[in-house]
Amino acid sequence: MANIEIKLVKSLAGRKKNHIATAKSLGLKRINDVSVQPDNEATRGKIQAISYLVEVNESK
Repeated sequence: MANIEIKLVKSLAGRKKNHIATAKSLGLKRINDVSVQPDNEATRGKIQAISYLVEVNESK
């Protein structure tokens, strides 16, 4: 199964509570934090919700 590398590039300060919770559920707490998550529908949905805060690299 492929994995996705997710990097937080913008601050969580002043964001909606549910967007902060989504970022934390992906393992992202601070700017430049990187998390590797499985490539599945749940992860893709979380990324879509906070797409303006993160960068995504598809790793193999």
